[in-house]
Amino acid sequence: MRPLLAGASAAGLVAALTLGSAVVFGRPSDAPAAARPAPGIAGLQARLREQPHDAVGWASLGAAYVEQARLTGDPTYYPKADDVLRRSLREAPGNDGALAGLGALAAARHDFHGALQSADRALAVNPYGQRAAAVRVDALVELGRYDDALAAARRADAVRPGIPIFTRLAYVRELRGEVREARRVLGLARASATERGDLAYIATQLGELAWNDGDLGRADREYAEALRVSPDHVPALDGRARVRAAQGDVAGALADRAGIVRRLPLPQYLTEYGELLETAGRRDEAKRQYAVATAWARIAKANGVDADLEIALFESDHGDPKAALRAARTEYERRCPDSAVRQCSVHAADALAWALHANGRDAEALHYARQATATGYRRAQFHFHLGVIEKALGKRRDARRDLADSLRRNPRFSPLWAPRAKAALDDLEGTS
Repeated sequence: MRPLLAGASAAGLVAALTLGSAVVFGRPSDAPAAARPAPGIAGLQARLREQPHDAVGWASLGAAYVEQARLTGDPTYYPKADDVLRRSLREAPGNDGALAGLGALAAARHDFHGALQSADRALAVNPYGQRAAAVRVDALVELGRYDDALAAARRADAVRPGIPIFTRLAYVRELRGEVREARRVLGLARASATERGDLAYIATQLGELAWNDGDLGRADREYAEALRVSPDHVPALDGRARVRAAQGDVAGALADRAGIVRRLPLPQYLTEYGELLETAGRRDEAKRQYAVATAWARIAKANGVDADLEIALFESDHGDPKAALRAARTEYERRCPDSAVRQCSVHAADALAWALHANGRDAEALHYARQATATGYRRAQFHFHLGVIEKALGKRRDARRDLADSLRRNPRFSPLWAPRAKAALDDLEGTS
């Protein structure tokens, strides 16, 4: 597979992952998120009982545990992965497979500085390691180092191109507000992809770009394509649920959301299900989903996951504002130690801004809300947060602009919050 950058026009692709959204570590998978060991784990365990000094086998088992945690949302796999990856390093000190695995594990636990260090060590041993290169890009993205992430993705594309690198190129471009280039890169990635999991992942990301632009028809088509090639692809089910809710098919959206949380009970999905239930007037059921999200955060922390971003967002909207602010500050300081001179993670900045607002500290919140929207990343909720904070500060003109922008980008970005954005804008329109 030739590098993605080869042959690009000067005005076209210069370079170009979310999860958001969301970041996917390693190759996207179309495997169903069943609560059982992933294929290969039992075989690796049996092999290692016979060959306990097999460093490659221990590294492979560690990678399999990290992947199983991703597929199931079960963080108890992380300590297992840590144990076997370190066993691999004892058997063969400095082997790049174990180092890349530790990087992926650190990233999955939201230790992005640790992920970057492990990825750099792995690439020093094997500059062609695609898994380590992907983890390195992911870590730089989550630390808000978007220029460095773009450079790392371009370097990885030149050294060893492939779907994991292509999708990361696209996400970096999206975070920088370069949506046309992100879409172009994903189109090229789709043309190169052959595996169902890759095709589903790419279609879902194209759906996310359309969703963030408020193009429900195009988003619906892309999510449908992802589900055609991989019917159990949870991110595509999540996208379809959002589109159905936006189109007024609340029953269909609720059915999708119930299926998602059965497969993968992560805080984001539980909270979105709860918010949809809340808008449908089913508050007791919504509270049960919020309680499960809180329980997941406790379990995750017990297994070494830094869940402060999830905690901050959830507590700001549905829980304890003081707990939200503690978590948001911790996460911001973790991801943005050099924020005075470098761009911070937009997600950490937005979470801190919203937690400060929830505590009535809007004057402080404004700086972080502006930081979250400074890169051009098209996220309607970020502009909604900024507009609400500006409104609280009496900055009516700015608030009108940003609330209107959130609704222009996607008038139905959330069944719970989009109507509140509209109400806040209507209130401002009624003032001088």
